[in-house]
Amino acid sequence: MIDEMKRLKRELMYKGSIVDVYKDTMQFANGKTEEWDYVAHRKGAAAVLPVLEDGRIIMVRQYRNALERETLEIPAGCRDFVGEDTKICAARELEEETGYRSDDISYLLSLRTTVAFCNESIDVYLAQNLKKGEQHLDDAESIDVEIYTVKELCDMIYAGKIQDSKTVSAILAYSNMIK
Repeated sequence: MIDEMKRLKRELMYKGSIVDVYKDTMQFANGKTEEWDYVAHRKGAAAVLPVLEDGRIIMVRQYRNALERETLEIPAGCRDFVGEDTKICAARELEEETGYRSDDISYLLSLRTTVAFCNESIDVYLAQNLKKGEQHLDDAESIDVEIYTVKELCDMIYAGKIQDSKTVSAILAYSNMIK
């Protein structure tokens, strides 16, 4: 099937600070063409599931412009540069957003957030043996730290209260690990 698709042209429509938006002209096996949107996430990202000694999980609540509301998520952020080790990025975001640090960070999973039109890739890590410190938020960040049990978070996922793909994936993967 992939051999039946051919990109004839890719035009940059918008260059942003995190993503670039393109218009692709695609040709099908029957010769017909169609324009598709393509969003290129420049650097990739990392996220972290911070688990306290008692098994509760540290979450962050923040405003998301695309949804025009606050969301409850695991800490995450873009890599500082293409090629940055995502484990280093995850550790940095953990401390910046929650104030916690960890020397016990292990790989959990990788995901592609919206494969229909975007190439964003996020590596998700598990952080344990946490040490409390202080948040180091960016100037444009306003984040509240909240703590929940795995069951409370799973209940929120199934009730549609948590919809962020990296957060849903991380919590369900971790929940499955500890069964």
